[in-house]
Amino acid sequence: MWTFYQVSLRVLSPIHIGWKKTSNLQQTRFYVPAKTIWGALTARITRDKNSSDYKGTGNKINENLRFSYFYPYDSNSSLNECEFPWENPDNFTWKYIGSYQSAALENKTAMEGMLHETECILPKTRDGNQVYLLGCIIEKNECNIDWKTALPKIQIGGERGYGWGRVNMDNKPAKCKQFFGYDFDPSQEEPVIKIPKGEFILAHTLASEAYQQQIGGNIEPFVGRITENGRFGGYFSEARICWIPGSKLVNSDMNFKICENGFWSVQE
Repeated sequence: MWTFYQVSLRVLSPIHIGWKKTSNLQQTRFYVPAKTIWGALTARITRDKNSSDYKGTGNKINENLRFSYFYPYDSNSSLNECEFPWENPDNFTWKYIGSYQSAALENKTAMEGMLHETECILPKTRDGNQVYLLGCIIEKNECNIDWKTALPKIQIGGERGYGWGRVNMDNKPAKCKQFFGYDFDPSQEEPVIKIPKGEFILAHTLASEAYQQQIGGNIEPFVGRITENGRFGGYFSEARICWIPGSKLVNSDMNFKICENGFWSVQE
């Protein structure tokens, strides 16, 4: 059995979720993947224990917790009113996404060709409203990981050395009866989300030829960085070929399992 908790994180500083580079622009994803939350929580819990066993902590978290993707909303919206980037892309980008420029210096002079621009999710909207991230953390029964204490102290994404990625919580995680408005089944070996026909998937979902007529959307390889043997982000994870968040169910209702690192897979 699993228990679903709704979590709202207040964004305190810019958040950069590495996606791709276009010319001198480092682009960000417009949401926070589950794997990013898993990595941030793994780092925080490991350090709180004065340990260096990041791999062991990460494995324990994978055994006991599952994570949704986290999506922005602002203080002008009521809780549960996330703004998904595929619904109104231009408005979403204007409202939540900004960028900062930096340059490598040599003798206090910018080096030629070394001007960089980094996109980010802003802590305040263009209208000046506070930005939050809404998601779910799903806990297996008899879990003994104190993730609720560690969660307000995590840093998310890149550029953390410059103070980016800081969040906190106004309220404690609350048990919920729906997952972003979708029903769920907590009784399975992996938690299951029930998506109605015509609605969107909310995480990278493992692609399969068997379902290519039932899910409409783009496909991309999802690759992350792994910290092992003292090398922070020194290794790449295996690429997983996935439908991207915002892909839509075309023909029928479908059920999806939430697996390790937040990937979804079709429940057979």
